[in-house]
Amino acid sequence: MEAGVDFLELQKILGHVCVLTTSRYTHLTSKTKNNACQAINSLVDTLDIRWGGAK
Repeated sequence: MEAGVDFLELQKILGHVCVLTTSRYTHLTSKTKNNACQAINSLVDTLDIRWGGAK
């Protein structure tokens, strides 16, 4: 996952039938947490959100 492999693709590679099994063996490291936060922040920064009414 730290190399950018999709979670569901990782499930297939590991041969797990259930995604819960894959989640049991994967853990969020500081690197993956930071990458996830950066990706979410980049996505949110592209949104034009205005509170209290329409654009």
